[in-house]
Amino acid sequence: MLAERDLSELAVEEERARIARDLHDILGHSLTVISVKAELAERLLDTDPEKARAELGDLQRLSRDALADVRSTAQGIRGISLPGEIASARLALESAGIQPQLPTVADEVPSRWRELFAWALREGVTNVIRHSEATTCEVSMHANSISVTDDGRGPQPGESGNGLNGLRQRARLAGATVTTGPGPGDRGFSLTVSVPT
Repeated sequence: MLAERDLSELAVEEERARIARDLHDILGHSLTVISVKAELAERLLDTDPEKARAELGDLQRLSRDALADVRSTAQGIRGISLPGEIASARLALESAGIQPQLPTVADEVPSRWRELFAWALREGVTNVIRHSEATTCEVSMHANSISVTDDGRGPQPGESGNGLNGLRQRARLAGATVTTGPGPGDRGFSLTVSVPT
């Protein structure tokens, strides 16, 4: 009886932690993209009102999507798709003035790893936009790994936020590993999630 209660309490705690991770990742990404698009719309207001209007329309859509994502996460029915995250990453990076180098398809990624890779892509791109001051972001994807690399300012001492910690927890639960560090030639930042083969 006591063991059953302990298991039940543990399951509730794990579910709360999962929901907290999901909400952090959803809101972190959505609010970052909304902020970038709002800044772009403000800059375009005087020079290109039509483009500014289009950006404002995107802001409305992104806000509605974020609200729907939060509601479905709270209800426990949220799903995330790798193709959807590739498309979102492209839009977010371009809006932030960062040149994206992304795969167009994710066919070689086995279905069991697609959700983890989607979360890794979301977290990696959000961090590039927020912290890197990069001009390019490259995503490479293989059957057993995904890497998000930028040409920005690189890792800073003691810099590991909730998003990366949440991604590490997701990866650990899936038997995968997360590696971070400088990009090629010690420039920029690289995030890699590797899964068992």
